[in-house]
Amino acid sequence: MPVALLHQVVDGAPPDDIALVHGDRVLRFGELAARVARTASFAAQIAGPGEGIAIIGDNHPVWVECQYGIPAAGRVAVFLNHRLAPPELASILARSRARAVIGSGAELARLPPGIPSWSFEAWSDLVPDAAPVPPPPDPAAPAWLIFTSGTTAQPKGAVLTHASILAAVGVTAAARPAAPDDVYLFPFPLCHIAAYNVVHLHSRGRPVILLDRFDAGRFAEATARHRVTTTSLAATMLASLLDLADADAGAKAALGPLNTVAYGAAPMPLPVLRRAHDLLNVDLAQGYGMTELSGNAVFLDAAAHRRGLTNREDTWLLGAAGKPGPGVAVRTVDDDDRDAPVGEIVVKAAQVMAGYWDSPTAIRDGWLHTGDIGRFDDEGWLYVVDRKKDVIVSGGENVSSLEVEAVLHGLAGVREAAVVGVPDPTWGENVCAVIAPLPGATVDPRDIISGVRRQLAGFKSPRHVVIVDELPKNGAGKVVKADLRIWLAAHPEVLGQRA
Repeated sequence: MPVALLHQVVDGAPPDDIALVHGDRVLRFGELAARVARTASFAAQIAGPGEGIAIIGDNHPVWVECQYGIPAAGRVAVFLNHRLAPPELASILARSRARAVIGSGAELARLPPGIPSWSFEAWSDLVPDAAPVPPPPDPAAPAWLIFTSGTTAQPKGAVLTHASILAAVGVTAAARPAAPDDVYLFPFPLCHIAAYNVVHLHSRGRPVILLDRFDAGRFAEATARHRVTTTSLAATMLASLLDLADADAGAKAALGPLNTVAYGAAPMPLPVLRRAHDLLNVDLAQGYGMTELSGNAVFLDAAAHRRGLTNREDTWLLGAAGKPGPGVAVRTVDDDDRDAPVGEIVVKAAQVMAGYWDSPTAIRDGWLHTGDIGRFDDEGWLYVVDRKKDVIVSGGENVSSLEVEAVLHGLAGVREAAVVGVPDPTWGENVCAVIAPLPGATVDPRDIISGVRRQLAGFKSPRHVVIVDELPKNGAGKVVKADLRIWLAAHPEVLGQRA
């Protein structure tokens, strides 16, 4: 059935089928559709057309009702990341001009006073049983306002429309279709663009199991209880799940129903891919996308993963982001927007955001400039070389932090690794590797440096190795390199002597 508006996804599903499970609460599509309509009615009473209503807190059924219902009223759902500090939240609320906030009580208490707010529970009680339904909005109207993770700068508010979100859902459905019997477990925070996966599964009439937040033990328990067949995970989430399955035979058995794991948000280390394939016997699929694309646009499917994992000569394929989905045009360009064999990845597609809320646009002539550097190979596979701002220039040579990180993840004792540039008076920048070791492991910086030098050119080898307990991450599991750079600049003593 053609769908033009977000809430029509749940309107069109069989009303008696399960839509959402959260703990012991089960919402069927008919009940969810009714609650979405009532949310739209109430949202229209507290905000004007085109105005925002913010949502904050751990994953909750009311969040899902609001991500459909607020846009159904022609209002904008403003997604707030509860992991941000109060000043950051206050800034986003002021910039978005949200008229009200809905969320968990603990998170609402961290917000500036004066803005009307309701807890998830109070909102459920207040939403009227019968009220006039607002007129349907234009599909091109803003639906979600999601502020980017801010891994390189102040977060920017990506304006996603009904049409752009549903276009992303359509591309994903074509490139990575949900099976007719799939049960999907959603472990990411709903405040991220990963929430579009909920819309994708609902568009196929499939149930979504909602965790408050990711926890490996609860993930395994929910998988067994609900016979979960498919999920999406960040690299850090999958690694912790594999550690649990390695250590606990019961947890490994609980994960038995799982047959597909999709991943994104950050590159997946090759050792983690191999462990997932061998230990869990699951199909793997990657999606490359971002908030500004309303979801994923480039896909490395299960067949490509099987080829790369089972044929040694095809291991290179596991380093690819994939191929563009149907209707998605992708190029790599230089600074003058001319095609280049290695250059910034630009995308033109119906799923591209409408623009940024209060910042200069990243769209030129219909092409979204992603800020990622990429290249295509002879088979048409796209590779992400690095973030444009994460390329390290040392002695005039460009160093891809992602290339060095891929080697680091294969070295003994390394659990997580991030590579950033640090200033050097002679070379401009030096390569700095920040390592979080495996539990109980001792990592010698000299072994790290020599391990990289055995596989990469000398100028790509780290000149500094810093050992930490944990790397800073955002809610999607992505390492926040901006935080690492700030920390290293404030603590130059941890760099020690240049190698």
